[in-house]
Amino acid sequence: MQIGALTGYIDVAQLALYAFWLFFAGLVYHLLRENKREGYPMVPDRNGFRAEGWPGVPPPKTFVLADGNTRLSPREEPAEKVNAVPTANWEGAARQPTGDPMLGGIGPGAYAQNRPDVPDHTFDDALPKIVPLRAAPEFWVATEDPDPRGMQVFGADWVYAGRIVDNWIDRSEVVIRYFEVELEGSGDRVLLPQTYAKINSKTRQIKVNAILGAQFHDVPRLQNAETVTLLEEEKLVGYYAGGLMYAKPNRLGPVL
Repeated sequence: MQIGALTGYIDVAQLALYAFWLFFAGLVYHLLRENKREGYPMVPDRNGFRAEGWPGVPPPKTFVLADGNTRLSPREEPAEKVNAVPTANWEGAARQPTGDPMLGGIGPGAYAQNRPDVPDHTFDDALPKIVPLRAAPEFWVATEDPDPRGMQVFGADWVYAGRIVDNWIDRSEVVIRYFEVELEGSGDRVLLPQTYAKINSKTRQIKVNAILGAQFHDVPRLQNAETVTLLEEEKLVGYYAGGLMYAKPNRLGPVL
């Protein structure tokens, strides 16, 4: 028997190789299991069958968030409500929106309905992350850039909706996230995501191709005039995104 051999057929190098294989198989199993902390078990909308696959969903683990709160994962969450009905009596059938499709949480207007209804906060000083400039005097619009405040806002049909009265800034990224629009007629104020605004600095007009002028009156409102919650951001962006398909009848159906 050679030096370093345990038997005539197995040596230390083989044992090290087998140990690595066992470790690697265990690592793959662990990663596959941990990957199912979010989104599992999968529950179809109609038959209630719970699909976990292999390996199964791991037991709940408590995670400590930056603000000191805790969150279980995985966790039981209420089913999201969608204002739509199936177009056929089989699983996976397309759905037809009911009521106002832009508020139905379906299609391009779908959003995470179970997001926390609290504002996001900055990491260092735990301040509300997205606020209007009136609540954050340490920020301002650069003089070389056009200030949207006072600009007129129009929908995709060029119907006047209102005017910009303030900019909402992201304290962490130092960018404008939303424009605050004072609506014509009602005087209510709603937020317009900056990414949906086409600004013409020469005419001081903003066109929003996602929705029509009259549809600004149905934009989801805020609980607090000085902050926006994570859930409210989901609803806002979902409403404007839904308008890309549902704002006008001719936006439905195939392009060709």
